[in-house]
Amino acid sequence: MDHSRAPVLEALADFRRRGDIAYGPPGHKQGRGVDPRVAQIVGLDVFRSDVLSLNGLDDRRQSQGVLSRAQELMADAVGAEHAFFSTCGSSLSVKTAMLAAAGPGEKLLLSRNAHKSVVAAVVVNGVEPIWVRPRFDAERHLAHPPEPDDVRRRLKEHPDAKGMLLITPTDWGSCADIAGVARACHAYDMPVIVDEAWGAHLPFHPELPAWGMDAEADLVVTSVHKMGGAVEQSSVFHLQYDRVAPEVLAQREDLLGTTSASSLVHATLDGWRRQMVEQGHELLDAAIRRAHRIRAAAAELPGLRPMGREIVAEGLAADLDPLKIVIDVRELGMSGMQAVEWLRDHRHVDVGGSDSCRISASVTCADDDETEEVLLDALRALVEHADSVERRPPVRLPEPSALELEQAMLPRAAFFAPVEHVPAGRAAGRVSAEMISPYPPGVPVVAPGEVITDEVLDYLRSGAEHGVLIPDAADSAVRTLRVVARGAVPRG
Repeated sequence: MDHSRAPVLEALADFRRRGDIAYGPPGHKQGRGVDPRVAQIVGLDVFRSDVLSLNGLDDRRQSQGVLSRAQELMADAVGAEHAFFSTCGSSLSVKTAMLAAAGPGEKLLLSRNAHKSVVAAVVVNGVEPIWVRPRFDAERHLAHPPEPDDVRRRLKEHPDAKGMLLITPTDWGSCADIAGVARACHAYDMPVIVDEAWGAHLPFHPELPAWGMDAEADLVVTSVHKMGGAVEQSSVFHLQYDRVAPEVLAQREDLLGTTSASSLVHATLDGWRRQMVEQGHELLDAAIRRAHRIRAAAAELPGLRPMGREIVAEGLAADLDPLKIVIDVRELGMSGMQAVEWLRDHRHVDVGGSDSCRISASVTCADDDETEEVLLDALRALVEHADSVERRPPVRLPEPSALELEQAMLPRAAFFAPVEHVPAGRAAGRVSAEMISPYPPGVPVVAPGEVITDEVLDYLRSGAEHGVLIPDAADSAVRTLRVVARGAVPRG
């Protein structure tokens, strides 16, 4: 296929060259009606490129196949049989993928270190989650993806499950043995869905971890905006084999997706694919070398402990994405959240993620010598000024086993059950009717239907007092909790 072509971008250029006057959405009419104060900030070209896909970039009755050709090129670029663009972000794409594998009341194996969007999908889709516990790293207080043997054990217990959802890479860059998990599931003829939101770049360089399509996954969801060069909400479904039919995936996406797809998302996905095919190896090679330099330099700074391939040697993960710079800052006497705040306030540096133990910075093809030095200068300054950072009450981290909560009700049933709001001191032993997810990374500590414990309450309360954001809880300070009312009838 001719990867020098970019069908959506070419159609957009044609539209602008023709100078069509539109009498339908979007109402700003390619920027003619936009407030100049808005255009001054975001640029008029953003609006000029915001075009209706049908009767704009393409014709409803005489389709030129603009989007379908772009999707075919994407599939060819990454070795998939089919690719579908989504303009609603991978949070919605994952919900769609899950619904394509299992319907209401059916079982789906899910890695318990899943993002809150996965638990939200369980509530929306009505599937019965069969949790597969992640590999927990007690020293780093970090969850890595489950191993194939963990999946096999759950499959023996639930051979009627309809599929498996695996999250890899994690927010922290640790990666699963996708091929091992896929073979375990394929022995039961069930599909493996990979939430590879952080892995859109993986197909384009051999030194990066295995890409889901190359590792025998059936359906892979990527967020190109995270590690690639497309705008926010850029997501792609990649599909192969016959365990999930393309028309089933398309129909499920039609249920949940927007009917007003963004031409900005489609165009930037199209252009990024072309760039990666033509220049990806070279660009990623430079990014990988840069990440190695940053990690090595950070390791020389007192109080900083970058995570590297030792997690693979220790058998905690199958691989590590080198472009994720994950640094434990506890030896500086602060939490990752405090480090993020200091870096933003004092050095105007925004790193990508943090939790009570660490910070995370993503290196991409967009970085250069200047951004490399800015990050290292900021880390040096953080170490130098660590003693000036306010000491806050510590987050009381629970033992790994304390995070394995009993599931007393299906998440959907608990979420929609009659509820009570109870003080935190009386919440232990009650069934949660809400998700409670420290953010970032946004992995629920408590999911609807799980039994709340004193250990988890202590963790959440101490986190809130320290300054951890818990945006999805009814009470973000976790002084009260939303629980299933006593006497409520458990139902699926």
